[in-house]
Amino acid sequence: MTGPSPSPAIETVGLRKSFGDHVVLGGIDLTVPAGTVFALLGPNGAGKTTTVNILSTLLTPDGGEARVVGHDVVRAADKVRASIGVTGQFSAVDQLMTGEENLLLMAALQHLSRQEGRTRAAELIERFDLAGAAKKTVATYSGGMRRRLDLAMTLVGRPSVIFLDEPTTGLDPRGRRVMWDFVRSLLSEGVTIFLTTQYLEEADQLADRIAVLDDGRIVAAGTPAELKRLVPGGHIKLELADESSLTAAASVLPDGIPDGDDLTLTIPSNGDIAALREVLNRLEQAGVPAQRLSLTTPDLDDVFLALTGPQARKEVAR
Repeated sequence: MTGPSPSPAIETVGLRKSFGDHVVLGGIDLTVPAGTVFALLGPNGAGKTTTVNILSTLLTPDGGEARVVGHDVVRAADKVRASIGVTGQFSAVDQLMTGEENLLLMAALQHLSRQEGRTRAAELIERFDLAGAAKKTVATYSGGMRRRLDLAMTLVGRPSVIFLDEPTTGLDPRGRRVMWDFVRSLLSEGVTIFLTTQYLEEADQLADRIAVLDDGRIVAAGTPAELKRLVPGGHIKLELADESSLTAAASVLPDGIPDGDDLTLTIPSNGDIAALREVLNRLEQAGVPAQRLSLTTPDLDDVFLALTGPQARKEVAR
C-alpha cells in the first residue's frame, strides 16, 4: 500500500499579471513535483521572468494563486523566501569583493554564525572548484567562474527550491555543460529546480518536465519526449538490400515513401516503441530483411517553432 503523493514543490492556479494594459500572464497553471527539474520555455517577452519573480516573491500577482513548498507567495512571503534560492539572468556577485567575501556576506545575510558561515563558504568553494580564486576579487573571474560563484551563493542557505532564470546566458558550450553538471548534482540532495532558458538543448538535457509559455499562456506541457511527439515530422528510415526488397517493403508499409536511388523507405512515425515494433513485425511477417534502420524524431527546436510566435497563435485561433 502506497502513501499519499507528496505535495508539489511549486503550484500555480490561474496566475495572472499585467503591466498597464499589457497582459504578461493570462492565467497559468503549473505543478512542479518536489525533487525534479522543471523547465519553462518561451520566446522573449513570453512571461518567463515575470513568473519567476512572482514565485520568488519579488512581484505580486494580480490574480490566481501560487504556492511554493506549500506556502502562499503573497500571504506567507517570508516563509517562501526562507525556502528558496534565486539565480537571475545576470550575476549578482560584488565584483570588488573576493569570492570568499561574497559567500561570507551571503552567510551573514542568512543569519549563519561566523563559524557556520566560514564552514559553509569553504564547502561551496571546494564544491564549485573555486579554491584557486577564492581570495581574488570577482572582477578577475571569467564569466563561467562568476556564474559558478553566483550559484554557490544561492546555495548558502540550503534552499529546497532553486529558481535558475537563464543561468547559462553568455557562457560558452564548455561552461554551459559544467553548469549542467552542477544542476544535476543538486537533484541527489532532493532540491527542486525551476529553470527558465532559451537554450532548448539545456531543457532537453536537464528537465523532467517542460512547459512552453507563449503570449502569457501555457501552450503545451509534458516530458521532453511527449512534447516532441506533438510535432509532425518524425520518421523511420529503412535501408533495403535491393530493389525487390524495397518493392516488397513498400507493399507491406504503404505509408512509406520509397527512394529507388538510395534503396530506402521512409515511414512517418511518432517515434514510440509501439510504432517501431509494428514496422518490424510487418517486415518479418513478409519475410523482408532490412539492412539498417534509423529513427528520426523532432527536437525541441521544432516544438518551440511550431508552438510559439504569431503564426502558431493564428493556427490555434482557427
